[in-house]
Amino acid sequence: MQIVHTLTDLRAALAGRGKPAFVPTMGNLHDGHLALVELARPRGDLTVASIFVNRLQFLPHEDFDSYPRTLERDCERLRAAGCDLVFAPSERDLYPEPQTFKVQPDPALADILEGQFRPGFFTGVATVVLKLFAAVFGTTGGGVAAFGKKDYQQQLIIRQLVEQFMLPVEILVGETQRAEDGLALSSRNAYLSEAERAEAVQLSLALRALARDALAAAEGLPTQAAALEQRAMQALAARGWQVDYLTVRRRIDLQPPRPGDGSGALVVLGAARLGRTRLIDNLEI
Repeated sequence: MQIVHTLTDLRAALAGRGKPAFVPTMGNLHDGHLALVELARPRGDLTVASIFVNRLQFLPHEDFDSYPRTLERDCERLRAAGCDLVFAPSERDLYPEPQTFKVQPDPALADILEGQFRPGFFTGVATVVLKLFAAVFGTTGGGVAAFGKKDYQQQLIIRQLVEQFMLPVEILVGETQRAEDGLALSSRNAYLSEAERAEAVQLSLALRALARDALAAAEGLPTQAAALEQRAMQALAARGWQVDYLTVRRRIDLQPPRPGDGSGALVVLGAARLGRTRLIDNLEI
């Protein structure tokens, strides 16, 4: 496996090797990332992963400086997973000058849920993804890129980005990987204390309970959803969580349910803080 840090070296390493299967990451890899490598690898001529902690998607009070950076361990795991090439640029490599041009996603999708509680987050995500796509696919004629379903809103935005800019990139979406107790794998799980880790599964359990209530509501869901969501949030808050949202939405656009929406068309999503750690999860229903 080859490790490169600059755009020049990346494109030299890609030259003449066909179309890449690309997995962008912020590092501190877990089994969910490796599952994306496994998903993408058969779909390309070589497998490329990026490791870059993107300052643009962190708010001033968030954990950019403390976000775990474990490049050596990450590269070992990627090598064992069959990755061919790792692109690990510095900020100067990826942002050689101030990034004054940015990608603004559709506010109807980007300014709700995560975008409401983390203003500007998806602008940072879309901007860095477009730059990484230009770096990896700019001289290869396109390829595939894999993202995880745990970041549900993110993968919808990236799909729109690819469609609207007519990029020669096929987006693959991998299922959320979970621990044995059901907790969605996340790099931020490392922040949890032992007691918090035992409690953290309650987020996924709250989403499962909300999903059951949503399905039971059937045709009445559009009018009952708000009350079901409020009850779910109160139950989780009673356990000491700071809840941003627990909600039932349409898979296609993350808008509230409409008459006729039922099983196969909906997703429940949640974000909540346990101690100092903010966790997100979702479940398609």
